[in-house]
Amino acid sequence: MKWSHIREIYPNRWILIEALATHSNNHIRTIEEMSVVADYDDPKRAWASYKKLHMLEPTRELYVFYTGNECIEVIEQPFTGIRGLR
Repeated sequence: MKWSHIREIYPNRWILIEALATHSNNHIRTIEEMSVVADYDDPKRAWASYKKLHMLEPTRELYVFYTGNECIEVIEQPFTGIRGLR
């Protein structure tokens, strides 16, 4: 599904989506096709669901967006990792 179609179906909702077709250019991730996993009226519930699902299936490319936004943009940042205590 395209973002414009999701916005029509789920107006003013928080959406947990899975990216199905993407590409990156200059540290900007463009999501061309996506699937709605769930929708919420509360952003805290959306993020809690994201965290739970991400822990269970970390290889899925999941995002939370608000459909009140006309455009979505994902800025890629390099993962620096977690340093262990010695």
